[in-house]
Amino acid sequence: MATKSATKEDIIASLKEQINAFTASSKETQVGTVISVGDGTALLSGLSNVQASEMLEFADGTSGVALNLEEDRVGAIVLGNVSGIKEGDMVKATGRILSMPVSDAMSGRVVNPLGIPLDGKGDIKATEFYPIEKVAPGVMTREPVGVPLQTGLKAIDALIPIGRGQRELIIGDRQTGKTAVAIDTIINQKGQGVKCIYVAIGQKESKIAKIVAKLEEADAMEYTTVVLAGASDPASFSYIAPYAGVAIGEYFMAKGEDVLIVYDDLSKHAWAFREISLLLRRPPGREAYPGDVFYLHSRLLERSARLNEAHGGGSITALPIIETQSGDVSAYIPTNVISITDGQIYLETDLFYRGIRPALNVGLSVSRVGGAAQTKIMKKVAGKLRLELAQFRELEAFAQFASDLDENTRNQIERGRRLTEMLKQKQYAPMPFEEQVAVIFAVTQGHVDRVAVERVGEFEIGLLEYLRGSKAELLKKMNEEKNLTEEIEKELNAACSEYVKMFE
Repeated sequence: MATKSATKEDIIASLKEQINAFTASSKETQVGTVISVGDGTALLSGLSNVQASEMLEFADGTSGVALNLEEDRVGAIVLGNVSGIKEGDMVKATGRILSMPVSDAMSGRVVNPLGIPLDGKGDIKATEFYPIEKVAPGVMTREPVGVPLQTGLKAIDALIPIGRGQRELIIGDRQTGKTAVAIDTIINQKGQGVKCIYVAIGQKESKIAKIVAKLEEADAMEYTTVVLAGASDPASFSYIAPYAGVAIGEYFMAKGEDVLIVYDDLSKHAWAFREISLLLRRPPGREAYPGDVFYLHSRLLERSARLNEAHGGGSITALPIIETQSGDVSAYIPTNVISITDGQIYLETDLFYRGIRPALNVGLSVSRVGGAAQTKIMKKVAGKLRLELAQFRELEAFAQFASDLDENTRNQIERGRRLTEMLKQKQYAPMPFEEQVAVIFAVTQGHVDRVAVERVGEFEIGLLEYLRGSKAELLKKMNEEKNLTEEIEKELNAACSEYVKMFE
């Protein structure tokens, strides 16, 4: 009996102790009410202290983001299906600014703009959260662009070089091979230590499935993250997708890594922003876009940079894509993005249908970084190429009207035709830069002058096989030295001459 009473006393003492130790904690939560909802947007009242870009939680668990902060109400975008939200529902402010879960495990995965996996390979354990909207690196933290980012495409690496930390626009009409250029560049980063992010904005999911399959086939998916806002997703997903992509890129850049990010495409991004803005009753401007459509893209693309060593030395290189209508580069969105970027790769419909692929218009395409983003060997070989192509374009137009041409002009036109043929390249077949140099060198030095134009492609394949087999040491030396020394030039000339005899 004594034991029982002792136990009872212990219980009472324990209860008293717990009562004395109990402290009531209160948590303040901002709560508002849904005034109206529809088309992926909601108007809310009562959230007087909400911040811009703050995440909201609706009664059915759907997330939203505060976008318009007005005097008496808040305009929000709904990140998900609006069918479960109705007028009069409660909405909570979370106090958290919209951010993206990031981790190394994101490489090789397909995610939506909220970081939720779409590939059925299980959850991704996030190590950190990066804000989707962030101030771009300042002037003093940046380093000038000086390290090449090889695309593997002869025409681009030779004539429009891209450097790490650069923003190079890919622009052209639909179906001119814009995505193909970007995917080839991603495939070419294999073994280069560059993390790749492909942001698909409002794209057909069947197209993205093909791209992912192609990247897996080329073993490029292991260092690539695909951020997908599909055509069937709400406009809010298309709006935040590029910012989510660059947030992942900034996570890798902060670790001192180099990142390549492709935005495919920013035309659809501007359309999604216009749709959201009109639904939230923002005043429309030119072409019904809101007034801050320029800032929409400038704050995104300015986040691409090459940081100096004191800030980790990482970089983000951006390849934004813009679709033009009937080749009109002077339209509102194309001119905006051209003014923000460091050059453009202009792909032309006429060239594409003539079988010149990539359909690069060398005259209108430009890299504002230029030779700073090229190896010395490529700079020396490509200098002559640009000049000869420019002369060919001038003479080709003139030659259509002239019946008899002098021998010098004829030779220049023939050389130009062979150069144009040599710059053609198959899709998904990027080329190491030393092989590009060898091919360009062979044409610019006149080794191909006696080869028929239609056989230039055949000559190129044979020359590369010959160099890989018999002259592997020379290719290795070119890769290591990255400079056209007298010795390398002599060996390259001799190798080309030898192969020409074999080919003939």
